[in-house]
Amino acid sequence: MTEQAYETTLASYACKTCHSRGRVHDEPESPYRNPYQRDRDRIIHSTAFRRLEYKTQVFVNHEGDHYRTRLTHSIEVAQIARSICRSMRLHEDLAEAVALAHDLGHTPFGHSGQDALNSVMKPYGGFEHNRQSLRIVESLEHKYAAFTGLNLSYETREGIVKHHSTYDTPQNSDLSHFNLHEQPALEAQIGNLADEIAYNNHDIDDGYRAGMLSIDDLMGLELFGRFYEQAEREFPDVIERLKVNETVRMMINFLIGDVVEETSQRIKAEGIKSFADVRAAGSTLVGFSKPVRRINGEMKKFLYKNMYRHYRVARMANKAERVLCEIFDVYIQNPSMLPENQQHEMLEAKASDGLSKQRQARIIADYIAGMTDRYALEEHERLFNVHVRP
Repeated sequence: MTEQAYETTLASYACKTCHSRGRVHDEPESPYRNPYQRDRDRIIHSTAFRRLEYKTQVFVNHEGDHYRTRLTHSIEVAQIARSICRSMRLHEDLAEAVALAHDLGHTPFGHSGQDALNSVMKPYGGFEHNRQSLRIVESLEHKYAAFTGLNLSYETREGIVKHHSTYDTPQNSDLSHFNLHEQPALEAQIGNLADEIAYNNHDIDDGYRAGMLSIDDLMGLELFGRFYEQAEREFPDVIERLKVNETVRMMINFLIGDVVEETSQRIKAEGIKSFADVRAAGSTLVGFSKPVRRINGEMKKFLYKNMYRHYRVARMANKAERVLCEIFDVYIQNPSMLPENQQHEMLEAKASDGLSKQRQARIIADYIAGMTDRYALEEHERLFNVHVRP
């Protein structure tokens, strides 16, 4: 199916290619792929995307082969986003591109790593992973001769900037060109909510696998209890592990259905007829129904209390903060200990407009944020263990 034919099947308020505000650097259109497909493909082929395989979701990468990483999480978010878009006749490729890009800027060691890097970067403008994702796609990736970054479309980059969760607070006024008071495309909003669906449900799955969450614990959750009882009725003879698998699957399907139904009702109630109407809407259109927001909030509180504050996670978080803070302190006090590429970047900055302490700190933060869990641990050993070669 051609892009033109595909777009005739989309809803009138979908973000079609004719609505795109283009790229920073003009490029000829592809005869085979629409702009959002090209964005998705560029993200998949980026170095930052490959590194997500060795970055933590909750558990450090070496703790087990079957726990989720930032890479598997991003793929799962993209799948959920596409499912919602398919049901609502929205542009799947845009939602997928936003979903795959949303975690590119994550530090090693998950949110503990972000908190640590934000702490040491406070005097230099702070650190926030959505802003870092934008820096990666706009300037830090070096794959193309004609421009720096990936030169993604405005709508994909906007979806990265306006991706909000507990940890995501836009800072500074240098994002004003994205018009932070304007609503992003429904597809980008869906990518945001798909992230929440994925990490809540899959953290329950990983927590159970790790032995941190028991069935007795989980049965206290309204949504889990409802669907686990259904799994027991439908599959009474299978092992507990498979019943949990079925439960998580049913929970995700239920939440997807609720998002589709609630969002469709909001679109109708707000009189949304066009993409311009989506832009001008007074608030986010994609969301859960009120009863499901309550259930989802219960699940978040449960995970925070029983998993994210579990002693095993807390110990790793403490180690992560120490590792990243100590690496940063060494680099900022003695930049000559940085690898050649980063030293060269500092020399270029000094030659062009002077190397301020803030610029120096940002180069160091870019380098640390790009590390995988494994590389950060190895680098810490190289810097601090006298028995390890530098």
